[in-house]
Amino acid sequence: MFPYVVFALLFAFGCVTHPSHGAEVKVKDKDDKLCLYANVMVNFSVSYMTSENKTELAEFELPSEVMSSGSKCDKTSSTLNLNFGAGHSWSINFTLDGNVYQADSITFSYNLNDSSIFPKSVLTDTLSVNMRPQITDISMNTCYSCKSEETIQSDSVNQTLWNVLIEAFISNGTQSENLTTCSADLNTTPTASPTTVAPVTNTTTSTHAPTTSPAPTLPTPTTGRFTIKPDENSTACLLANFALRIGVKQGEKYQEINLDPNMTTVSGSCGVNTSELVLVSNAMTIALTFVNDTKKFRLQAVNVTASLSSGVVFSEANSSLTLWEAAVGSSYMCNKEQNYTITSQLNLFTFNLQVQPFAVKKGVFSTAHECPLDDTSILIPIIVGAALAGLILIVVIAYVIGRRKTYVGYQTL
Repeated sequence: MFPYVVFALLFAFGCVTHPSHGAEVKVKDKDDKLCLYANVMVNFSVSYMTSENKTELAEFELPSEVMSSGSKCDKTSSTLNLNFGAGHSWSINFTLDGNVYQADSITFSYNLNDSSIFPKSVLTDTLSVNMRPQITDISMNTCYSCKSEETIQSDSVNQTLWNVLIEAFISNGTQSENLTTCSADLNTTPTASPTTVAPVTNTTTSTHAPTTSPAPTLPTPTTGRFTIKPDENSTACLLANFALRIGVKQGEKYQEINLDPNMTTVSGSCGVNTSELVLVSNAMTIALTFVNDTKKFRLQAVNVTASLSSGVVFSEANSSLTLWEAAVGSSYMCNKEQNYTITSQLNLFTFNLQVQPFAVKKGVFSTAHECPLDDTSILIPIIVGAALAGLILIVVIAYVIGRRKTYVGYQTL
């Protein structure tokens, strides 16, 4: 279909029995019939690196004036796409299953080149994060209403949704008067508009600190050796050695899965600016994307799909990471166990890690940049050496002072 979007005044019927004052839009289909209505308020909190090598927090909100190019309605899937500011966008995708629809994902893209929101940002890229809201099991011809705040977290971005009013898959161009109210609104009194944006709880920087999670329930996974070659007759262009485990949270349930390198298929690609390693086993598929800015490389994106013990297929991704950073021409190494929060539902554990996605020479790892946990192993000899040097200095000073006193004594005689 080829829908177009117009901005709406408040209706006197249907969903608008609970109006809000956020970004309000109507999506119409090719027959000029209303197919999707939304009135939402969203606050954003984004962590980013500045040119002064500091982590700053940008806080802003979805404005009421937005553009909606890219929105569309189909029989079983619809997308609300809101563009605002200097290259920012927020979209939500809906799917219909029988007579019930839900919001499958929210994609938020933010332009770090927008100095009005991200002053002194070291990056000028447009980054995206995918999240999943708790908007499920909405019957056809029913509006979803939620005045309460819902904060959705990712590694470097928090989104707080509130005063949400949505109806997808509208029949015959007419909004419904039926409402499905979110559980947070039930038995509660509506609260005032939030005055602050929820803080980012997991900030990803080049010195990303491992975060806590439930204690591991599995033995340490086996270390695998993974290589990518441009062709069969060439040497490796990407090297990776590590043992890997994922931690998955689904509601109140938490599960961990080890990657078995002996039952894993390796694929990927090597490029000048981007390289990718894809590992496929019976339990999971994990794609690691590395980027090269000519001076340093880093792990920028992780995409995981896994088959859980419950039979549910789990899928999470984050494309705005800054992990495993090292100079191009070297490798990154971390032998100690590391635990990274990729999203609020996905943790990544690594052991005996060494990677080099660019500038591999003769098929072997170059000099390694060690992670902070490994670097602590040299602190003891440094401390001992410093103590010995200090002791020697004290002895020398005492000796010089003693000689001076003796010399003055001889002169007096």
